Amino acid sequence: MSRDEDFRRAKVLSGASKRTANRAAQALKMAAANLRNSQSALGAYYRRLCARMDKPRAITACAHKLARLIYTMLTTGEEHVDQGQAQYEERYRQRVVQNLTKKAEKLGFQLVPAPEIA
Repeated sequence: MSRDEDFRRAKVLSGASKRTANRAAQALKMAAANLRNSQSALGAYYRRLCARMDKPRAITACAHKLARLIYTMLTTGEEHVDQGQAQYEERYRQRVVQNLTKKAEKLGFQLVPAPEIA
């Protein structure tokens, strides 16, 4: 077996992120942890991740998203314009409905929206 095959077959002992002395990573994680009170799209993203997984992983995922945003801003020279929490949640809702519609069609069903109750 080659070294690459040995690496692929290695047993994963933990999925936890490792402690780091990288100050940029620490700063991004601190910024991500403070998103919980933010009324921005990133804050909504963080809260949605926290509902799905434990907080350390959600913080790491948000820090990674922040790093990608910063990299994009630095390489393209464009500003990041936050659309806000309401627009993020509406786009998420549309994505969920679209995915459910596709699954229903695949199974031979059709989704019909419920009438809104006033």
